Order: sequence, then C-alpha cells, then structure tokens
Amino acid sequence: MSRPLWQRVAVPVVAILVVVVVAAAVIGVGVVRRAYPQTTGELSVPGLRGEVEIIRDERGIPHIYADTPEDLFRAQGYVAAQDRFFQMDLRRHIVSGRLSELVGEGGLETDKVIRTMGWRRVAEQELPMLSPTSRTYLQAYSAGVNSYLERQGGPSALGLEYVVLAQSAPGYQVEPWSEIDSLAWLKAMAWDLRGNYEDELARGLLVGQIPLNQLNSLYPDYPIDRHPPILGRDDWTPPAPQRGESQARGGTRGPAVVPEPGSTPDPADTPPMGQEGPGSTPTDDATHNWLAGGGVPAPVGEAPEQGSADAALLQASAAMAAVPELVGRGEGIGSNSWVVSGEHTTSGMPLLANDPHLAVTQPGVFTQVGLHCRVVSSSCPFDVAGFTFAGFPGVIIGHNADIAWGLTNLDPDVTDFYLEDVMDDRVRRGNEYVPMDVRTETIKVAGGEDVELTVRETVHGPLISDAMADVADLGQGAPLGGVQTSNDYAVSLAWTALHPGRTADAIFAMNQAANFEDFRDAARLFTVPAQNLIYADVEGNIGYQAPGQIPIRTSATHGTPPGYYPAPGWDRAYDWTGWVDFEDLPWTYNPPSGKIVAANQAVVRGTRPFLTTEYDKGYRSTRILELLENHLEEGPLSVEDMQQIQLDDRSAFAEVLTPYLLAAQLDGDFYTEAQDLLREWDFTSPAEGENSAAAAYFYAVYSHLLESVLDDELPPELGASGNSRSMLLVEELLASPDSPWWDDRRTPGVTESRDEVIRAAMINARLDLTKRISKDPSRWTWGELHQVAMEHQVLSGEDVPTLVERVFGQPARPVSGSSAMVNAMNWDASLGSFNVTSGPAMRMVVDLSDLDASTWVNQTGASGHPYHPHYTDQTQSWIDGETYPWPFTREAVVEAERHTLTLTPESDPGR
Repeated sequence: MSRPLWQRVAVPVVAILVVVVVAAAVIGVGVVRRAYPQTTGELSVPGLRGEVEIIRDERGIPHIYADTPEDLFRAQGYVAAQDRFFQMDLRRHIVSGRLSELVGEGGLETDKVIRTMGWRRVAEQELPMLSPTSRTYLQAYSAGVNSYLERQGGPSALGLEYVVLAQSAPGYQVEPWSEIDSLAWLKAMAWDLRGNYEDELARGLLVGQIPLNQLNSLYPDYPIDRHPPILGRDDWTPPAPQRGESQARGGTRGPAVVPEPGSTPDPADTPPMGQEGPGSTPTDDATHNWLAGGGVPAPVGEAPEQGSADAALLQASAAMAAVPELVGRGEGIGSNSWVVSGEHTTSGMPLLANDPHLAVTQPGVFTQVGLHCRVVSSSCPFDVAGFTFAGFPGVIIGHNADIAWGLTNLDPDVTDFYLEDVMDDRVRRGNEYVPMDVRTETIKVAGGEDVELTVRETVHGPLISDAMADVADLGQGAPLGGVQTSNDYAVSLAWTALHPGRTADAIFAMNQAANFEDFRDAARLFTVPAQNLIYADVEGNIGYQAPGQIPIRTSATHGTPPGYYPAPGWDRAYDWTGWVDFEDLPWTYNPPSGKIVAANQAVVRGTRPFLTTEYDKGYRSTRILELLENHLEEGPLSVEDMQQIQLDDRSAFAEVLTPYLLAAQLDGDFYTEAQDLLREWDFTSPAEGENSAAAAYFYAVYSHLLESVLDDELPPELGASGNSRSMLLVEELLASPDSPWWDDRRTPGVTESRDEVIRAAMINARLDLTKRISKDPSRWTWGELHQVAMEHQVLSGEDVPTLVERVFGQPARPVSGSSAMVNAMNWDASLGSFNVTSGPAMRMVVDLSDLDASTWVNQTGASGHPYHPHYTDQTQSWIDGETYPWPFTREAVVEAERHTLTLTPESDPGR
C-alpha cells in the first residue's frame, strides 16, 4: 500500500514506546473518555439564537434541528469538533503547510511543497469572493467549533492523538478554527482529484528512456466503441467550433524553440504578440491522429528539450510525492454513480446510487449528518442529509427534500507543467527575462528551529522544482545523450485550484436546490475539483452536469493533445488563455434512455470541449450499464437491485485474458492443477468460496505479467498499477504478439514471445501462491492476498508498535472486489502487494419515491475517538456489502433516536 503519513512524519520510536505505557494507564483510569462527546442533556453554546436539537441514532449519526441557518451551522461545527476534531486539526495543518508545528521535522517536506503552492493563500483570496450569506455560514460553523474547543480546554481533552504527539511537540496548543481552515480543505480535495499530472510528468521523464513508439503505446486511446461514454449522441450536442479554432484546440505549432538557459533571447525565437495563442487550424493528418484512435504520435523535435528537462521533471515529481495522501490518489481513485428514471423502477420514481472510491483510512474520509431547519423557508432553507467532510459546513453528497445528487471525479486535465528558463530570480518570457514573484515563508518546527523557505512564482504558477532541497542541484548539467550539458530548467505548476473560486458557494446552493435549474446554477459555481454531477428529483426528473474550471490551451508538442507533455514556459503560445464556458460543458436532462452512468469514463464521444485524454478506461461504467440492462430484463429496479450492483465483482478484463491463460502449454500436474482453476471460473473475485482460488491465481498471474511486460522497461517509480489503463494496454498487446513490450529486458540475449511470457507468469504465480498460502490450490483464497486495513493517518506504519496501531487503527481483513470493477477495492501492482489502496469511501442509494427508504453506509464510523462505540461500528457492514436505513423525515429521525442533546443559548449574566 502507499506509504502512510506516519512514515513521513515519524515521531521517534522511543516516544511511541513511552506513549504505549501512558496509553495503558490512560485507558485504565478512563481518561481516554475525556474526549468523548456529550450526546444527552443540555449544553449552553455562546452565540446561539435559539435551542438546537442534536438527535443521534444507534450509530451516533447526528441530525441537527434549528430555527436559523446560523444556528444550524454553528451546531454542525460544534458536533464535528465533538466527533472528529483531531482529524480536522491534522487536515488544516497539512493544507496550510504547517504540519511541522504538529509533528516536528517529519512534516518539513510536506510543508515546503504546500507552502510553495500556497493553498492557504488561495483560500484567503477566495473568502471575500464568496457571497455574504456563505461567509455567514462559514463564520457560524467556525464559531461552533471554537465553542467546543473552549469548553474542552487543553489538547488532551480533544483526542488521544494529542497525548502521543505531545512526545514530539511538547507544549502544543490548539488554535481557534477559522473560515480559512474550512476553505483550505477544498484544496486538499482538488489536489488528490486533479487530472493527468502524474501521466504528464511520467511521459516527460520517459522520453529518451524507452523508444517513442513504445512510449506512445503506453497510453492507449479510450475504447469508445466498446465502453460507452456518459452521454450519447442523443443526450447532448457539443458546441460548434469558433472560427479559426481547431477541433483539438492545438497541437499544430510543432516544437518550441529551445533557448540555451541564461542566454540572451533572440527576437526571432518568439512569435509576435497576437500570433501566440490557440487558434491555428490543423494542416496535416498527424494532428488528428490521437483523436482518431491511432495512438499518440511520436513527439517531434523535443529530444533536446526533454533531455535537458529530465532532472527538473524528476525534481518536480519528488516534490509532488512529498504531499501525503489526503482523500486518496492514484489510478484507482474514482467513483461509481448512476441514476435511473421512474420508468425503470418498481416505485415509478428515480433511484440514484453513488460510491466514491477514495483512500481507506481510520477514521474515514467522510462523516454523515442531517441538517434540518425546523420550518423550511427562504430565511432558513436547509433540509438536507448526506456525507460531508469534518471541517466543512453543509453536505457534499446526499439529498434534500426535493433533489438528490451524487459526485464522481470528472478527472479533466487541470494541471500543466512548464519548463522555465530561470536566471537568478528572473524567468524568460518571450524576448526578455522578467522578475518572478518572490516571497519568504517561515515554517515553524515543533522541537526544532524555524525554517525559511523562498518561494518563486512565474505567470504559470509556483516553481514546484524549488520545493525539494535535497534534489535542488540535480538539474545542474543535465545529461543529454550521455554528455553533460549546460541546460538547467526549473518546472512550474499551473493548476486550476491555485486560482480563487467559489466552490463553497456551490455547495451551499446545491444543498438548498429545489429543481434542475437550481442545481445547474449551483454547478456554475463548482470550480474545483471538477466532478461529474448526477441528479434526480421527487418530480421524477434525472440529469447530469459537468462543471468546473477547464483551461483552454494549445498543445506544446506537435500532434498531441493539449497538456500531454510539459510546455516551454518562455513561449506565450502555450499559456492558458481562459476557461471553457459553462454553457459549453456537457449536460443532459431526462435523456431518452432514462439511465445515466458516470463512473469516470469518457464524458462524450468527441473532443469538444477538450477535457482530457486520461479518462478511466470504462470497465466499471460498461459493467454497470450491462447490469442495469440485465436487471431490467427481469423487471423494474428496486433499492435492493441498486445495492446488489454496487457489490458486483466480475472482471470484464478477466474474460479477455483468461482464454490466453487456458491456452498456455504447461508441463506437469503441479502447474496444470492451478491452471484448471480457471476453467470453470466465473470471473468474479470473492474473498472466499468456490471462485476465490481462481481469482487469487488469476491476479497473481496478472501481477507477474505486468512485471515482465511493462515494469522491466519502466523506472521503479513509474511501474504499472494494474488498473484500467494497464488492463487496456494488456488487451491491446494480446492482439499484438510481436510487440516489443513482450520481450523481457531482464533476460539479455533472449527475445521472449507473448506465449512464453504468459507461460512464465503462470509458473511464477503458481510458485508464489504455493509459498504464500498452500501447495494445494483448492485452499487458495483471494481474501488471503487481498485485504483492507483501516490505518490511522498518523499512528500507523512499520515504525509504530503493534499495540499503538491496534489502539488507533483496524487490523487487515479479507475483502472481495478488485481494481477496475464495480466493487472497486483497488490494489496497486507497482507496490508489490494486493492490499487495498483505495475503495468505496461510502455507499448510498437514494429512493426519490420515499426518502426514508434510502440507504447508506460509511467506511468506519461517526466517531474519531479510539475505543468509542462508533469509531469502527460501520466497517464490517461496509466490508460485507450491507447498508443501513437512512432516516430523513422528522418522524423517521425521531423513531431512530437513541440520544438527544439540546444546545441552548448562553444565558446573559446581566439579566
């Protein structure tokens, strides 16, 4: 699995051992319970105008009732702090670049990168852009959090984690919460859900390391004819091209002029102003090759540029990796969502399902809440329930009394890297070197000296290659063709989330939307992270909207899509020139099919507007469509049918690869008895049971296949993940038995064929499973290999004693599912393990005929406090595919009530 945050911010082991002793004493005397929330009786809270009820069900999920929105969000802040303040505090330290204040020197690399990007600075710019109403809600939420902090006192009464961290950060004091703390968390969402930055960096690094024809084949085109996009031709009509604008929005200029760094620019190197932006018309077939399914053409003329930029790109890649996983990242990060109209359901009203695929953590990414104005009116418009983030007011995914909505990652290309020709604190722009914006950041380090950080920004964005001091000199004399050169480029990052936006306004607007027009108006404000938004309402309508800031720019490499390779920052032709107009973004309302599936696949068939080429390759979305059709052949859909689809663990990719495995010629019963497992296999991946042994063998073979076919030629940090792109690539290679990828470069002097490599992978898989599980293949289980561990974001990892891990995390457990399937319990082949790296952060099904008949389940539990009854109480149901009733109406909430806390206005002592 990916390195836990602990391994980046490690408290010394000796301190942990002290904590083990302390924790035992703490638990023995019950001090651990000091941080548990009060859930019954009354509490006075300053600033409330009236009484607020907090009704919790048997899983501790709060439904909050108030008379004004200010009271409602003040109470939400109070409750969030009660349940998960350490998670909130950790998040704000990370996203503000202040992790070192909490954990010491281990947080420095993270802080350097985030300070360089300036997440909190952007949030500070966003606050005055928000509507006065939204700012009032954020202020009320912050006030509620701070009321709780004042009541609890010191850190030890806020969470057991502070007892541990006191060993490395003695004297740590919790600061009051602010509106900026909430807004900055949206940058964390956007960071982990950004577009193709990893692939863009990887391509830049691989140029010159592997032949270009092989590099191009690493990124196969989306299989549009086999895996349908979200919207078909009958659902949406793309905007007409503007005059002089190419279908590809670029890719026509050819190679950029490459200056000798620090040299005097030649005016002839840069086109005149007015001829520098997108707008050329393609003049050859190569420009459209990537659109027509022919793969990415070989870049022309960039060998010197890429060679000289290699070290700078490596430096940028290292900087990016220093930011810990926040909501989850990697190729498996995505989501399933779909909605069907009443013509397809037992009730005659829509059903909507959603399960975002994010990190597996303890506590989980989301928390559940209901926010209810006692009397819904224009002055108090909220009656909403769903999933949100501890630290942010409102509901991110869920439903109100009129509409329901779900989110999946649209995954547009919203990041670009620019090679910058830097001379001291100046950077080349066109015909001159211009000053960069330079600022100094002071990073405070618990138990250590302050660290000064110089941040430099170009017109494109911050110099991210400045952020890693330990590799700062790698760009000096970057090798080119085995010869040292004088080339030395820096790398800047352009990212939409570094432009202030109004996503907070969008969330509040969505929470109170009453119809599709309101919903689209809210989506207009949803800038980052760009999401697929699916919709249903109690009037029977369904819909879809793609929102977000999508940059318009020209490709820097002839014949490739925009943003495919890093661009030369000195050439203004490749700057971003604006955003795709909201009216040009895909949407649909009541499509003829009565079904919308948005599972990170391509949005539309064409390339207008240009969003990305890096979509998930559509195995999950196509399977969901197939399952919907299969169910509909038997009758209309129910809530239970939607839940069953969410748990589907059949692999479409396995159907393609397995015939090749069965055709392989293996010698001896020892190998053929493993192969025979596949003969009756139904391509599912249960944790145990009849098909589990076959699943274990299949994925072990697949892992070895990736190692021999791809990883033998890729740098270790760029190994194949095994997710949808790897699967599509293997599919294409199976049909090309003479592809050079089949040759295993680890065996010099021998040229392997496709069938030889497949045979070797099967032999190695048999040997591995014999060693790991049993000599008897019938005893193999997928669950023995494929397990999920709910690890605390800080207190987990190799250096943490087992006792501490047990206190704060959950042990590994077998799970069904796999990568690129509906039950997306993803694993990453490049990590050498089948353990789950990401999975459904929650599951929900909303029944628009009866909102109280909706169901939900979270990954962990409502509480963030170890040993609390609601710390882990939903996890086993989440693993088993079970869900819980989701009460919404006042009657249903009261019926499910287990505890009620009343918050009252603080009495005026002067009365």
